[in-house]
Amino acid sequence: MNARWRLIALTSVAAAGACGSEPDPRIEVLGRCEDHDPTRRPFFGDLHVHTSLSLDANLKGTQLGPVDAYRFARGEAVALPPYDAGGGSARTLQLGRPLDFVALTDHAEFLGLMQTCTTPGAPGYDHPNCVNYRESPAAAFLGLNAALSLEGALAPAPCTETGCPQATLDAWAQVQETAEAAYDRTPACRFTSFVAYEWSGSPGTRNLHRNVIFRNHVVPRTPFTYFDSDDPEELWDALARQCTDADTACDVLTIPHNSNLSSGLMFEQQRRDGSPLDADYARARAAMEPLVEVFQHKSDSECLPEQAEGGDPLCSFEKSPYHTLSAATLGGERVPANPRDYVRDALGQGLALGEALGTNPFAYGLVASTDTHQSIPGAVDEETFAGHGGAGAAAADWRPDRLADLAWFNPGGLAVLWAEENSREALFAAMRRREAYGTSGPRIVLRFFAGDYADDLCAQPDLAARGYATGVPMGANLPGAIAAPAFAVWAQRDPGTAARPGVPLQRVQIVKGWLDGGGPRFQVFDVAGDANNGAGVDVSTCTPTGAGADELCAVWRDPGYDPAVRAFYYARAVENPSCRWHTAACNALGVDCTAGGVPPELAGCCDPDMEATIQERAWSSPIWTGAPGGP
Repeated sequence: MNARWRLIALTSVAAAGACGSEPDPRIEVLGRCEDHDPTRRPFFGDLHVHTSLSLDANLKGTQLGPVDAYRFARGEAVALPPYDAGGGSARTLQLGRPLDFVALTDHAEFLGLMQTCTTPGAPGYDHPNCVNYRESPAAAFLGLNAALSLEGALAPAPCTETGCPQATLDAWAQVQETAEAAYDRTPACRFTSFVAYEWSGSPGTRNLHRNVIFRNHVVPRTPFTYFDSDDPEELWDALARQCTDADTACDVLTIPHNSNLSSGLMFEQQRRDGSPLDADYARARAAMEPLVEVFQHKSDSECLPEQAEGGDPLCSFEKSPYHTLSAATLGGERVPANPRDYVRDALGQGLALGEALGTNPFAYGLVASTDTHQSIPGAVDEETFAGHGGAGAAAADWRPDRLADLAWFNPGGLAVLWAEENSREALFAAMRRREAYGTSGPRIVLRFFAGDYADDLCAQPDLAARGYATGVPMGANLPGAIAAPAFAVWAQRDPGTAARPGVPLQRVQIVKGWLDGGGPRFQVFDVAGDANNGAGVDVSTCTPTGAGADELCAVWRDPGYDPAVRAFYYARAVENPSCRWHTAACNALGVDCTAGGVPPELAGCCDPDMEATIQERAWSSPIWTGAPGGP
């Protein structure tokens, strides 16, 4: 029995066990890991990763596959493109600290096309699409991906013409087998892998992409693609039929990303057929989609500076000058951002929808990830950014005398899950209950509770235990019985490594959104630290100046709290300023923007829209109040 059919057989056994026969021992319960902690610990990972199985990554020069991505995540060095005739490379990359978990989310669309087009003798190898794939990868990248921008469910799927169905099954089996092989099932629980894929719909090049994450190894026979339907609602329906309602051990959730490139579509308040949102839609979306990716290498999707009373300058962070996927890839005119594309606004609109429909369809917890297309999950270091090889610069075109990627791209972020142990069951449960947060790259530790707390909670050694005992953590709904809650937030700086120390924290904020007259309003409160601590950075050398904090904690009470008003609160922990990746790279290349004559490949060094410094951060999931029964 070959590996593919062996895995399918094992999946069938698990499904049979769920129906009453002998259960598959790989369906887990909490308590398997030797470091089980009932007050939960933060686990750092990446839930958005592409390998050579993804069409766009492969066409841009990525040759590292799923096995390589897992090796990298666990701390091994990998060689990156371009490669010489003998397979050698001039550059390698290695994480300073391994990740705890990873989901490889190769695109469902065209899954298997790469194997078809690069395997002589395979059915479809000589098809014109495959000939073009091999001979003109840049043209194939544009041509094949254009199919993902067509409106309607009948978008052409070139893979059906080239004999890809079997290749798709083989590639999907490879996804499952490598995830199973990478997963540490010993009591040490050093690493967790999730079976996953990306549904990559972008009608009119407006981004609607979702990462589809499965709880365990029991998964549908094939991924559901944009060619099956261009409607996310039909994706959720298919996942319910094939997984959550299938009377098996299958469970799944979806995570939308890059709402900043959706041009108003991701959080649109009508269905794809133009009908208004209703209670059934709200319940389906809330059940299937508990998280949203607030940050990744194609920019930040949190907020715009004007989306708060008095403004919010910290929203001017890693913003894209473009607002569709095609513009992000090809450039063009830079247009003003659409406020509806940002997560903060969606959270606010969700309050109103929850009041009207009985269920909030936008009750999102927040995570971040990389969206790397080079099989390098967690490669978020600003100083060693190697590019991500997807919509930006091709990995195969890397040279040491140019920027590793488009200047406005960034290294991406990390997802952090508060869980009892590093197992699929515990981590997936954290995602489901939204006890999760995202960082723009640093390993900042962030906790956020709301409840009935004393003002001295920060001084207590059992802060977390007390936080759970008389309140709720990030991602939860606060019971209405607590009439005047306290919000407790604790942040710890990323210590970094011996070679690369982390950056101190500058401040911690709490962002509030609430309904006023039927519409959302927003306000930002500094609750710990000091915005005027004098910290800075010498951009000519990237040397930091000034002081900061190793740890910040506050117990804060909202002076405008009204238990009858629907509201949400989330925490934002912000580091001192540091050099952005392109600043360090341009310094190393000796670029002088005042001298003129800067070559086109280094024009990003002198782009006036690019900030030389950044303030890295972490965003907690919200806590909702004033909504009986849930957000």
